[in-house]
Amino acid sequence: MNGADVLMVIDLQNGVCYSGEEHLYELQALLEKVNNRIAVYRGLNKPIIFVQHGDEELVPEEEAWAIHANLDVQAQDLFVRKTHANSFYKTNLKTILDQLSVQKIEFCGAQTEYCMDATVKFAHGLGYENTMYKQATSTLNNSFMSAKDTIRFYENIWNNRYLQLIDDEG
Repeated sequence: MNGADVLMVIDLQNGVCYSGEEHLYELQALLEKVNNRIAVYRGLNKPIIFVQHGDEELVPEEEAWAIHANLDVQAQDLFVRKTHANSFYKTNLKTILDQLSVQKIEFCGAQTEYCMDATVKFAHGLGYENTMYKQATSTLNNSFMSAKDTIRFYENIWNNRYLQLIDDEG
């Protein structure tokens, strides 16, 4: 697959990837998958948008707020700062997408049940055609279910409703 009009990488920041002693479920595999998708978009000269959450724990310009060092971030990439789970809420994201004439978005990032879910559903509501590779999102274990089960649960809700889930890197 040649990709969508834009790749959106949500909240893969130090303070999201690592929470105390914990880190996102299968973090290294996720970072590798995201870098593979970034490489595809770079090869096609298509834009990549990095979304960064800011709050009292993820203070802008501080280490926790920074994008994970293992990700291939370059100067020509686009950056959106947000303070809400929904990446569109009180940000310039819709303006950027309109300027780029985006109709189709590929998503990846964290956390599955928070910022990914809110943004995917809102993008769908705005009429974007959304795609995501399986396991291109991650989260932490919670008191209700494991991270693995949370990811599977949300992928099943999203697939063929809010986005098209793609099986492999093929």
